[in-house]
Amino acid sequence: MAEAAAIQAGASHPGWQIDRFVVTTALAGFALVGGLVWLETAPFMVVLFAIGTVLGMALYHGAFGFTAGWRNLVVKKRGAGMRAQLLLFGLSSLIMVPMLHSQAGLIGAVAPVGTSLVVGSFLFGIGMQLGGGCGSGTLFTVGAGNIRMVVTLVFFIVGTVIGSMHLPWWLDQPGFDPVPLVNTLGVSGAIIAQLVGLGLVAWWVNRIERRAHGSIQRNELLWKSQSHGVLRTLVSGRWPFTWAILILAAGNALTLAISGAPWSITFAFNVWGAKALEAVGVNMSQFEFWTWDYPAIALKDSVLTHIPSVMNFGLLLGAMLAAGLANKFNEASRNRPEARQFMAAVVGGLLLGYGARLGFGCNIGALFSGIASASLHAWIWFACAFAGSLIGIRLRPFFRLPN
Repeated sequence: MAEAAAIQAGASHPGWQIDRFVVTTALAGFALVGGLVWLETAPFMVVLFAIGTVLGMALYHGAFGFTAGWRNLVVKKRGAGMRAQLLLFGLSSLIMVPMLHSQAGLIGAVAPVGTSLVVGSFLFGIGMQLGGGCGSGTLFTVGAGNIRMVVTLVFFIVGTVIGSMHLPWWLDQPGFDPVPLVNTLGVSGAIIAQLVGLGLVAWWVNRIERRAHGSIQRNELLWKSQSHGVLRTLVSGRWPFTWAILILAAGNALTLAISGAPWSITFAFNVWGAKALEAVGVNMSQFEFWTWDYPAIALKDSVLTHIPSVMNFGLLLGAMLAAGLANKFNEASRNRPEARQFMAAVVGGLLLGYGARLGFGCNIGALFSGIASASLHAWIWFACAFAGSLIGIRLRPFFRLPN
């Protein structure tokens, strides 16, 4: 359970200790990358880099992992993580759907609905449980020093590149164009429809928990700090889910306002992998995907001018800084993983990457930003990825991964 194990700040030591080396390294990395971004591009990219850093800290301190939240519902019949995600989606819909349709030049996270989406999201769901995280979960746990998740990330990148080679074929399979709900329901209608949908999912989650335990845990979403105070909790503690929800929703809205598009993660992995192959002599233009306008431009330009890449760098450093401040860096990797667990990271990473490319993103770009954009594809992605996650959970014991 890499995402959940990435931080257990609630069990903090009586004295406030930090890992000075990790904190110093993270701050030095922030200054270096931020300075390079400033020199290479423009001030707005530095702002997006800073937003990525704050998002990384929120994901880490809030232990806000989609993978563990889904698994806890299935295995432990506890819905705290799922309820937090649903609240995040609802709040972001209220903020971002009106933004997208009241300001010119903003582009939502919308994607075609078809075979590629269904297959990709289903494979991604399996990969989540074997790899130990989604796109954001993989990044923030790597930033927190989890060695096994480095393996997942490497093969995540490999999987996205393979997926990019195959995506044109998948897009020729049955499907239809993107369906923005606003086009048929209007802004208010789309928001209401989505809130009703999220409410029905919440009812289902609560029903599962109530039937298993007789009641629902209600205090996990309160605006309540740990006993040692709000400031210390903010800097080094385990955040209530509400704090993370507010920051993630605000961060996505700011990303949309500044960059013109919602937050995304996994296309950056695609670019990193393709650039690595070009560096060793592979001509990526032989593959149709890399001749399309946006991929071709991203491949040609520096990663320091690529918004998802810059935000990912910030996310990694933000999680590293948060882990250092909590004195928890590398805590999840102190027990040496077994061979099967590394195998799970390899298989999970490949499925994550391939599924993300076919499914037009991960839990952030396809699900979170997709619902915040009122796109039908996000709801289909949600259902198919959850179905795949059920398979992944059943496979975890074979790889000696705890459920």
